[in-house]
Amino acid sequence: MNKKKATLLLADGTVFTGSLVGSHGTNGGEICFNTGMTGYQEIYTDPSYTGQIIVNTTPHIGNYGVVEEDEESDHPLIAGIVVNDFSEIYSRLDAKESLQGYLERHGITGIADVDTRKLVRHIRSKGAMNAIISSEIEDLDALKKELDKVPDMNGLELSSQVSTKTPYYHGDEKAKLRVACVDYGIKKNILRCFAERGVYCKVFPAKTTFAEMEEWKPDAYFLSNGPGDPAVMEYAVNTTKEILDNNKPLFGICLGHQLLARACGISTYKMHHGHRGLNHPIKNLITGKSEITSQNHGFVVSRKDIDLSDRLEITHLHLNDETVAGIKVKDKPAFSVQFHPESSPGPHDSRYLFEQFISLLKN
Repeated sequence: MNKKKATLLLADGTVFTGSLVGSHGTNGGEICFNTGMTGYQEIYTDPSYTGQIIVNTTPHIGNYGVVEEDEESDHPLIAGIVVNDFSEIYSRLDAKESLQGYLERHGITGIADVDTRKLVRHIRSKGAMNAIISSEIEDLDALKKELDKVPDMNGLELSSQVSTKTPYYHGDEKAKLRVACVDYGIKKNILRCFAERGVYCKVFPAKTTFAEMEEWKPDAYFLSNGPGDPAVMEYAVNTTKEILDNNKPLFGICLGHQLLARACGISTYKMHHGHRGLNHPIKNLITGKSEITSQNHGFVVSRKDIDLSDRLEITHLHLNDETVAGIKVKDKPAFSVQFHPESSPGPHDSRYLFEQFISLLKN
């Protein structure tokens, strides 16, 4: 097979050359890496990765094809992929399409035959930055001009762009428990986890007001994961404050965790290179037990601010860097985590958080 050349240019001037995978073209975004050994399709369709170029640290990508059931949203939202060895041949009984065909069909440009180990070490050293992949622009000066057009993730509001435009339902409408889910980029498996536990969900667009959601008479609220910088989401912070003021049970995951913190006066900041993978160790400070978790975030809640606050209690800590991984509001039925208890694929150590939330509803 004749491989078409592709170029990866990072914002600091670092260049990698390789072979085109996916769709012929040029696209840029923030480059980051995910250490998960499986689940590339779930990663590519997770709305939290909107506008990002994903470096898969697993060397072989594409070898088990794609299936519709593995998607976390209706289509991939990433800006591109970087892999070492890309397989157009796949082996999986229920796979219906190759990853190459899938990426082409959705217009995703990627690059293969890259030393991803070297690239990841570079990102770990220099930090997350913008990058661009192209199979059509070989001149580096011209490619740099295109890269300069890519917006910085810091200060970027993306959730309202990926959120549903109209409300929809998930689960058994006869279920006794009703949860209003605010969609900032919600993953399908979160809704499955609720439905499996007897919860009927109504999913609302990101900018729906608290008053509009209250018309449905939900028993509780859920703040979803999603992309972008929580510091520029005042509309979501204000809605979260209203939920808290009305003493409604509240659960947040990932971006939802950050929004809950900001609603309580806690700041967030952009991390050096973020947490993305299926093997991140977390300590539950309430039980004293450790959990292996799935994570995907480039922003984090300020531990210093929480230590100075009398509103919040830290419930979980990331054991690699001691960043805040879970909080609860002391005088409200509200809590959140920075990781993904619904992880699929990934560890199920933290699925108990759904039961914890449901117990708040019942009480």
